[in-house]
Amino acid sequence: QVQLVESGGGLVQAGGSLRLSCAASGSLSRINVMGWYRQTPGKQRDLVATITSGGRTNYADSVKGRLTISRDNSKNTVYLQMTTLKPEDTAVYYCYYVWDVEYWGQGTQVTVSS
Repeated sequence: QVQLVESGGGLVQAGGSLRLSCAASGSLSRINVMGWYRQTPGKQRDLVATITSGGRTNYADSVKGRLTISRDNSKNTVYLQMTTLKPEDTAVYYCYYVWDVEYWGQGTQVTVSS
């Protein structure tokens, strides 16, 4: 089992910045993919960004140039630095870990006011 604990969500004005963190613990694999997805009410959960244990990243087109994913393998932690936030970035953000199976965090709310 893998446990994921997210932090860093909150309320910010449009154009502002936030940094999300997600710490993984439990039966971790040295080789894995971590990332972030987001979801708004009534819609499916969508990819934001992922990063492999080797550092390869993948971003949704809507966030390229504004959101940056990174990780610290020594801390088993993934980060999402969010800048130039827009109201449409408002969502619950979920941390994601996959090696043999997928694991999800409990979600953290990000609200961007206009």
